[in-house]
Amino acid sequence: MLTRRGGRVEELGVAVVGFGWMGRVHTRAYARLPHHYPRLPLRPRLIAVAEEVPGRAEEAAGQFGFATATRDWREVAADPRVRAVSVNAPNFLHRRIGVAMAEAGKHLWIEKPVGLSAGDARAVADAAARAGVQGTVGFNYRNAPAVERARDLIAAGEIGAVTHVRIRLFSDYAAHPDSALTWRYERERGGSGVLGDLASHGADLARFLLGDITALTADTAVFVPERARPAGATAGHILTGGAERGLVENEDYVGCLLRFASGARGVLEACRVSVGEQNAYGFEVHGTSGAVFWDFRRMNELAVSRGTAIQDQPVCTVQAGPGDGEFAAFQPGAANAMGYDDLKVVEAHRFLRSIAEGRPYGATLADAVRGAVVLDAMAESAASGNWVDL
Repeated sequence: MLTRRGGRVEELGVAVVGFGWMGRVHTRAYARLPHHYPRLPLRPRLIAVAEEVPGRAEEAAGQFGFATATRDWREVAADPRVRAVSVNAPNFLHRRIGVAMAEAGKHLWIEKPVGLSAGDARAVADAAARAGVQGTVGFNYRNAPAVERARDLIAAGEIGAVTHVRIRLFSDYAAHPDSALTWRYERERGGSGVLGDLASHGADLARFLLGDITALTADTAVFVPERARPAGATAGHILTGGAERGLVENEDYVGCLLRFASGARGVLEACRVSVGEQNAYGFEVHGTSGAVFWDFRRMNELAVSRGTAIQDQPVCTVQAGPGDGEFAAFQPGAANAMGYDDLKVVEAHRFLRSIAEGRPYGATLADAVRGAVVLDAMAESAASGNWVDL
C-alpha cells in the first residue's frame, strides 16, 4: 500500500527530453496522474523540456507549463531540480542520454527500444543499477487491462498448456513512398526499422504472456526502398513534397518463428508498410483446452474460449472491467472504453510508484535488455538464414 510522507504529497521534478508526439504523450500523462491516482504520494512538477528543433521547446513550455525550455539535454542532466526524466529522443541518443541521466541520479522513463542494440540497452540498465535509480520502459501495450487479464488467464491454466501464439503488428504509417526520409530510416540514427519500432512491442508481449524465448528464425525485407528527403524539421510520420530521394537503410517487414522455454511455438510478424492496416496490433494464444484473442483496435475486449468441450468450443467476448489491470483508475464499470493515452498514464503511474517505493513496477530496463536480445537475434537470423539460440 502506498503511503504519503507525513500525510502530504511530495513534489517530484520531472523533465521531458525530445518533444515530438511521444514527448507530448508523456507530458499529458504526467499532468493526468493526480486525476487517476490521487493516492500516489508523488506529484510530478514539469521542470524542464529539451528539444533540439528551434522553437519547439519554448512552444512546449508555453502550452504545458514547463519552468525551463532548452535545446540541450545536458542542461537537464545538470539541473538539480529534476529528479526524473522522460527520454523520447531518436533511438541513437537513448544510450548517451540514458546513461548520462542515470549517472546524474535521475530516474528514467525511456521509450523503447532503448538504443540501437542489446548492448545499448544493457549500458543504460547497468548505469541505472549503479546509480540506484528506477527505470521504466515504454512497452505500453502490456498495460491494457484486457492484456493483463489474458496473462492472468494463461497463468491460471484457464486455456490449458499453451501450444502456440501468433503476434501481429501491422501499420501503414510508412506505406506512402512520399513519407519523409527521417532518422527512423537510417541505420546510424534509427538502427533497425520495424524491428525496433513495432517488433520490440511484439517481443515484449510474447515474453509478458508466455515467458522466455529460447530460439528463433527470422526474415526481413524492404518494400519501399526510397523516400523523399524532408526540407526541414519533421515530427511523426509525415508526407513531404521534396523531389530529392534517399535510400531506406532498414527493414520495413519482419516475419519470425519463435520457440519458448515452455515448449510453446510462436509467430511474430510486423510491418510498417501494410496498406489498409492502421495499428493492427494483437495476438492469438492457443492452449490445449482454450484460447484468448486480443486486438488493440478493440482494446477493451478480450475474446476467450475455455471449457471442457475443446472441439467446436465457442468463443465469447469479455469486456475489460474494474477487476482487470488498472481499469478501475479510469472507469467505474465494465465496457466503458479506455484509450491509447490512458496506457501511458498507467505507465507513468508505475514509473512514479517505482520511485516512491524503491522497487520496480511495470516494464523495466531489464525487460528492455531481454527484448533487445530478441531483436538482435532476429537481425542475426535474417542475415544468416539460420536459427539463433538465445
